[in-house]
Amino acid sequence: MGYHECMDRLRREDLRDLVERTFPHCVSLFLPTGRAGPAAREGAIRLKNLLRQAEERLLALGLRTPEAQEFLKPAWNLVGDSLFWSYQSDGLAIFVGGGEMQKWRLPLRFEELVVVAGRFHVKPLLPLFTGDGRFHVLALSQNQVRLLLGTRHSVTEVPVEEVPTALADVLRADLVEKHLQFRTAATSGPGRQAVAYHGHGGADAGHKDDILRFFRRLDEGLRAYLAPEPVPLVLAGVDYLLPLYREASSYPHLVEGGVTGSPDRLTPEQLHAQAWALVEPHFRRALERAADKFAERVGTGLASAQLPEVLRAAREGRVEDLFVAVGVQRWGRIAPTGGVAVHESPEPGDQDLLDLIAVETLFRRGTVYAVPPEVVPGGDCLAAVFRY
Repeated sequence: MGYHECMDRLRREDLRDLVERTFPHCVSLFLPTGRAGPAAREGAIRLKNLLRQAEERLLALGLRTPEAQEFLKPAWNLVGDSLFWSYQSDGLAIFVGGGEMQKWRLPLRFEELVVVAGRFHVKPLLPLFTGDGRFHVLALSQNQVRLLLGTRHSVTEVPVEEVPTALADVLRADLVEKHLQFRTAATSGPGRQAVAYHGHGGADAGHKDDILRFFRRLDEGLRAYLAPEPVPLVLAGVDYLLPLYREASSYPHLVEGGVTGSPDRLTPEQLHAQAWALVEPHFRRALERAADKFAERVGTGLASAQLPEVLRAAREGRVEDLFVAVGVQRWGRIAPTGGVAVHESPEPGDQDLLDLIAVETLFRRGTVYAVPPEVVPGGDCLAAVFRY
């Protein structure tokens, strides 16, 4: 049995890997978790209940009890692992199938859900990749840099590697380089003078140049964490640092304004609350524009709420904006002829067609709004605007 270590940064390629795996039985488990205290311990109880449901569904699909229990054994092993439950985020996603298990602790508070199908179910993960509420906060000071990933309801700190996180890191490297250059120059002839270096000069030009150099290297190092998703980035820091970072940064999705004051004194939750106030209007306007576009185009052939039509358009890369209801499944399968069979309850070989539509749209650069059912235009489980 192979397994994927519990991770807290789900990338687009990880999502694609999950989607492309097909096995006779794929078990997808989602549950809310707590970061500490009793809420963290409740996660084990929730998982135990979900695994019992998963076993019942595997038995209904024809597995014998010993086979179903062996299939789910890696996930059952987590139930009694107290250390595992001590390090959680807001939600836990577990995928078991094909002799492997993957588990992800993520800054999303999931509703409890079990799906057993021929593919892994990923729709609850889509708010991490969609146009409805995913953003970053970059907390800047000369002594510490933190990158946070926020959603509408949660926030988590993103570990960054090979990225300078303090001004001293850059100055130290520069001083070593200057020292080597000085020693090389000093051996070339008499009369050489030592280089005078001023690392701290208040608001003078030299100190500003130090900070700009630090921010440019920081911006370069953060590209791997911010790209290629067009995710808004909110800056947090004292007043004089924010315009300097804007000058140094090449990131095209910086949010106007910022969280001002020393971010070192703020918890992730406090930073999230202030940053969300800045980005929420951006997300609300984008969602309202997409809903208006659907209302304008419905009936013209450039918008639809009919599942077979939207599925076909999504697979052809024609869906520009998609509203899809979270917590709702539409079970079925695609026939070899291209037709779509939809069933009231899952049958062997079925998958959640809403899940498939959302993933196809996302991977073909459409915008997905994974929203509560009452937010979907037209009052159905999905609504799509077509590119053509």
